[in-house]
Amino acid sequence: MRPLLPRLLPALCSAAARALLARRAVPMALRPAEGAARAGGDARSAAPEHDGLENIQQKKIFKESKEETQQSEVPCAADSVDSLMAEMPFVDTDIEDEHAMHATSELSIKKKRKRTTGRDIEEGTERKKKKNKQYHPNYFISLPITNPKITGSIQAVQDAIVQKDQRLSKAMVRSGSLHVTMLVMHLSSEEEISIAVGALSDSKVFVDDLLKGKRVDLSFQGIDHFRNQVGFANLAENDHTALLKEIAETMKKIFQEKGIMTGEERAFKPHLTFMKLSKSTELRKQVKKIDSSLYEDFKNHYFGDEILHRFDLCSMLKKKQPNGYYYCESSIVFGKSHEADLVKEALRRETQALLPRLNQIKELLTSPEIRTKISKELFEDRHNSNSKWKSCIDSESPNA
Repeated sequence: MRPLLPRLLPALCSAAARALLARRAVPMALRPAEGAARAGGDARSAAPEHDGLENIQQKKIFKESKEETQQSEVPCAADSVDSLMAEMPFVDTDIEDEHAMHATSELSIKKKRKRTTGRDIEEGTERKKKKNKQYHPNYFISLPITNPKITGSIQAVQDAIVQKDQRLSKAMVRSGSLHVTMLVMHLSSEEEISIAVGALSDSKVFVDDLLKGKRVDLSFQGIDHFRNQVGFANLAENDHTALLKEIAETMKKIFQEKGIMTGEERAFKPHLTFMKLSKSTELRKQVKKIDSSLYEDFKNHYFGDEILHRFDLCSMLKKKQPNGYYYCESSIVFGKSHEADLVKEALRRETQALLPRLNQIKELLTSPEIRTKISKELFEDRHNSNSKWKSCIDSESPNA
């Protein structure tokens, strides 16, 4: 309390003095008027000189009050502090306690704000998680890799890596799933899937216009990585790569105009992923980073060229096809010259699917027991046929 007194005393003194003087001055100023009221009609009949004296007396009173007020504004002496303080309404209040209450109140407000801020952050985080979950990509536009030279070279690299680290076998991408991602999106309903199919179909006109009948060869050479979590084959930079980037940008705009969310705003970097740790949760606990020395021998390896001929709208979550490729909602094909290649590719896939069954039939035919059984059945059928023919001749039937 003592440190505050020097700052409070001038204000307290001035306020107290004004209050006391105001209380004294008002009755004094009113006395002539009260006397005039009591005088009644006598005041009305009084001489003009009396009115003049009364006005002089009032002016004198107000002048004295003004002088006393000016004197009271001078700092009070120390011995008058106690008497002035005694008249103040907060005389029994402990200022230190009041300050402590104020500090506690401020601390409580800060804690409350902190808790509120924490809730805001948590709610914001929850909303962000919900939003990220809601718009997490589940579909993508794929450029499938079908050149056997590329898929074979990728398989050779994968085998070499797995020989050095068996754990990474779980990180390898199957040859049937190899592709280049053009863009990703989130489709939450059948209606949105239908809109995306329409957007892909609309893209064909613009892509054909960009290609202008040209054949686009995409060369894959060298290996790189994303933060040692993903291994991929590089797409060599050339005019065709620049054209592919322009196609990706055009398709992205078309899908966005249809109201389809098309993922991140990062620059398009075409690449062919063949290995990623995210394929296995268990693997990510064991292996934090992929050692680049595992594929050092293939750092500048040439994998081959892929002819751009098709884009697919694929699902990340639906069951894959038997050959390992993603579930495909729709496709667009470029150029008449590629139709024959597509037919050949389809026949090749069908033949590969039939090969296991043909091998089983071969194994059955090479078995002595099966061959004996087949011969017996053929002999019996032949014998029965001959018997029927002979009986017809012996009966000399006209039908014979």
